[in-house]
Formats: sequence, C-alpha cells, structure tokens
Amino acid sequence: MEHPTRPAQPAHPSPPASPAAPALAALERGVAALREAWAGAMPAWGAASGAVQVDVERMGDTGLVRVVDALARARREVDAVLASVAAEASKRSGPEFGVDGLAKAQGFHNPVRLIAAATGGSRAEAQRLIAVGAATAERQALSGERMPARHPRVAAAVRTAAISIEAASAITSMLDRSATRAEVSRVAVVEAALVDLAMRVPLETLMRGVREAEARLDPDGVEPREDDLRMERSLTMREDSRGVVHLHARLDPESAAPVKAAIEALVSDALRRRSPGAIAPVVDDRRSITQIQADALAALARHSLGCTQAAAPLAKTTVIVRVDLDTLVDELGHARVDGLDQPISAATARRMAADAELLPAVLGGDSLPLDLGRAARLFTKAQRLALGERDGGCASCGQNIGYVEAHHIDWWERDTGPTDLSNGVMLCTFCHHMIHRDGWQIRPGPTDVWFIPPPHIDPAQVPRLGGRARFELREEQAA
Repeated sequence: MEHPTRPAQPAHPSPPASPAAPALAALERGVAALREAWAGAMPAWGAASGAVQVDVERMGDTGLVRVVDALARARREVDAVLASVAAEASKRSGPEFGVDGLAKAQGFHNPVRLIAAATGGSRAEAQRLIAVGAATAERQALSGERMPARHPRVAAAVRTAAISIEAASAITSMLDRSATRAEVSRVAVVEAALVDLAMRVPLETLMRGVREAEARLDPDGVEPREDDLRMERSLTMREDSRGVVHLHARLDPESAAPVKAAIEALVSDALRRRSPGAIAPVVDDRRSITQIQADALAALARHSLGCTQAAAPLAKTTVIVRVDLDTLVDELGHARVDGLDQPISAATARRMAADAELLPAVLGGDSLPLDLGRAARLFTKAQRLALGERDGGCASCGQNIGYVEAHHIDWWERDTGPTDLSNGVMLCTFCHHMIHRDGWQIRPGPTDVWFIPPPHIDPAQVPRLGGRARFELREEQAA
C-alpha cells in the first residue's frame, strides 16, 4: 500500500550540526544574502519585526525587489541540491532492486511519488527534478573514474543557481531528443547558447529559443515531429447536464494557424471598438476575452454555413508563413507561422504557401517599397511583415505578434519621424505606452533592436537586446 503522505522520519534525534559540506555552502551563502537583503529593505526608523507580512509591508520598492531577487536565488540553490538528491533517490529505486528499492521500502510505488510526497508538489514537478538531477550529475566510468555530467554547461549553471530547474529541464530534454541526430560539437555549442539565453530571459522566451534551436540542430527531425503532432490532433465535443457544450481541441501548427488567425481577427476587431476614440456602441460590450473568443468561433461557424463572402474583419486576415527563399525552393530547413512558436518544416511551408488564402513572407527581395519616408503615416503590410521578421512580436516583451502594432520610434507628427523600417518597431500597447512614458531610447538594426533604459531605471544605461534576436541562435552558433 502506498504511503499516504511522506517518507517516515527517523525516531532518533538528529546528530549535532557539523561544518557544512561544500555542496551546502551555496545554501548558507544564499541564506546570508537573503538576511542581508531583508535587513537592508527595512526602513531607517525600525528594524525587522519578525512577522513576515509586517516586514514586507514596510519595505520600500527598491528593498522589496532586492528581497525578491535574493529569495529567487536561494530557491534556485535549494532546487539544485534537491535535484541531485531526487536523482540519487531514483537511482536507488531502480527496478534491479525490486522490493528493496528505496521508494518501495518507504511505501511508494516509484521514486516520482516519493519525491512528490516529500515536496508536496505534483508528480510532473518531481519527475522534472529527477530528470534534471540525472542530466546534470557527474557520471562514473567502469573503472571508477569520475566523468563530467551529460550536459556539463547546464550542470554548471544549475550548481551556481544561474538558471532554474524548469529552464534546465527544457534545455536538457531537447538536447537529449536531438543528440542522436546531431554532431557532438554542434550540441555543445547549442547547449552553451541556450544556457546563456536562460540566464537573460524568462522561461516563456527561452522556450521559443529551445524550439528554434531544435529546428536548427535537427532540421531533418522537424517534419517527423510535425507528423507526430498531426497524429495527435483531435477535437472532442460533449454536452454536460446543464446543456453547456464543451469543446477540447488539440491541433498541429498547420491546422491551428488559420483557426487561430480567424478567431484573433474577430477578437481584435471587438477590442478596437472599445479603444479610446472609437464610436461607442449603443450597448456596452462587457464580455471577457474568453467570451469574445467563444463568440468568434460561433460567428465563424454561422458564417461558413450561410455566406459565401468573407466577414469584414476577416477580409484583411492572412496567415503569415515566414520562410527563407532557399528553404522554400530547396525544402531544406524550417519556417515559422506568425502567432505560433513551433517551427514547421520546409515541406509544410511550401504546402501552406501554395494556398491562396495564406501569405508567404519571403523576405529579401527588391520589389517591395519598404521605406516610404514622409509620404505616408501608416506602415504598409510589407513593412509590417519586415518588422515582424526582425522583432518576432513585441520587440520589448515578446507578446504574440497577433497583438502588436508597428509604431514610429521618432513620432511621425511630433518628431517628423519617417515611415521607414529604420524608424519602426513592433510593440504591444502596454510596452509602447511605458517606453514613451519613461523615456526609453530604441536603436533598431537590420536584424536586431536594442532598448536603452533611462537613467532613473539604469544609471549606466546598458543597452538591452530585444526582438527575435533575444531567443534565436546566432548564425555562427547554429552553423
């Protein structure tokens, strides 16, 4: 019978504390740094009270941010040790030990459940700890010699609390999938690049980089992975006792692209009618985003049943397939669909580009008038495609490209800024407002865009990389 809560604790008292092992020294440093940050966040007129909530409420903004950073680092340090311990517990619970394995001896069916019970977390989290611990643990040769970890760069970053367990898991699982089909030297380069990326960006942005890296590292594997995703596609419909119909869809990128684009076009149209300056509707629209999406799906179905012409918001809607010309011609490499993070194969790109309802964004030709100067105020579709290729969505926060607009860096009216690519950037509404409000500078280039923070945010004004270049591997790294 499986243990109901967590492993049994020893009945005898703990031995006296001994000098910390080197592996625990980082934990002690992390706690010391947290204590220092906590004390430094207290106001000058009073020391820490001992009550967490009271202390937190008394902290200034700068002190609170330092405490958040110290706590996050301490958490990563604890997780690094926990991953090593979880991997060892899994090793001692292997099938070769039978009922005498560690997990079964403690009353658990497997080590995943043992770790999940101990942490109070999910089995998925426990499995991730075990997998990262195994991928970053030193190996032992038959001769007894200690060998580097399977992924040494990830291991070093985890040990120094530079990256999280979630980031390490994303990188190592992808590298393991691709290792058998890629050169060892290329795997090492990609591992180093992704670790560097994980230290600079949030997990969501890292995942985009991981997908892009996998497509470059294993180009022949993109199409087989697409086949796997396509075989997993499904749509289930059921009606519950109240009469509510539940839809659950799992779609591969090619199938999802037109569905997502059509729904988002209707949602964007509804949100535009709410924006300042728009003509107010007679009846206030108080729908949530999810309700608007549900209504959009129903509207599309009704339209397809009774109309032969596209609805107004859909008339200008296209699915953008971004692909290099060589990839399109030779079918070697991969492409991307705006709004989706998963790369698609060259064969799928050619198939989608052949559809009259889709627009292939094959960039680099000389026929598009991409720079308009002061002749026009609004960016053209061709310009937005080019900016989207460089920025990959909101150049600041990475927001999905379906929810961003092309903006002038130097304002068209106030600064007499031209409607040119060198003066354009893709931004979501929030980032656009904050950048202009706080006085950020934007320095765009042909393939990247840099944001210069104002002195009150960063006195040194160190440039911060934005756009697609944040998560894409450099060409020399991917070569």
